[in-house]
Amino acid sequence: MTDALPYRMYLLAHDGSARGPFDRRRTGFLIRAAVLVELALRGHVVQGDDGAVRVAAAGPAGDPVLDAVLREAADAPHGWGALVRRHRGSTLRAVEDRLAADGRVTLDERRGPFSTRRVTVADPAAVQALTGRVSAVLRGGGPVAEAGLADAALVALCAAGGVPSVAPRREARVHRARVDALTGRLGSLAPGLEKAVRGLRTTVIAAQGGMGGG
Repeated sequence: MTDALPYRMYLLAHDGSARGPFDRRRTGFLIRAAVLVELALRGHVVQGDDGAVRVAAAGPAGDPVLDAVLREAADAPHGWGALVRRHRGSTLRAVEDRLAADGRVTLDERRGPFSTRRVTVADPAAVQALTGRVSAVLRGGGPVAEAGLADAALVALCAAGGVPSVAPRREARVHRARVDALTGRLGSLAPGLEKAVRGLRTTVIAAQGGMGGG
């Protein structure tokens, strides 16, 4: 089932009117970061003494998207930020393919000189419910410590990426202190992961200037 964080992150970033992510480039970064959070939550990766991502759990994660990034981490030491930047386009497409295989979206792909991929969510009500839940964590008055790590990560990623359905820039500014505290929860998984999420906005800007890798 496609309930892992990268799939939820994709659905939060999906724009129904555009039939795809609200910003495809930015969503690629968010998806890669969500994969790393999911792998850390499952205990598959940890931060080594040198700050690099290390594979901690033997065996696959049991999901093609997660397993692809896990293999990258196993092949050679990488920093958290470097893994966020790598292969983000192919990871984004793999998430869409997996959601389509699971029946949660349908794909309309047109190949050619200007190939396009249109994505339609099969159950908009389910996406609305997900959006409402994550938005409530952002706007809610409950203690940050009581928010689940997965939900805290989704809020942090949505705020870092300016995802319109949850945390447009103005909303993120209003709730800046809470976003900061929720993002800080990621430090319990790995300090470098928290740092990479906090730096996502700068990472995206750098990529737009040709500095972000492929």
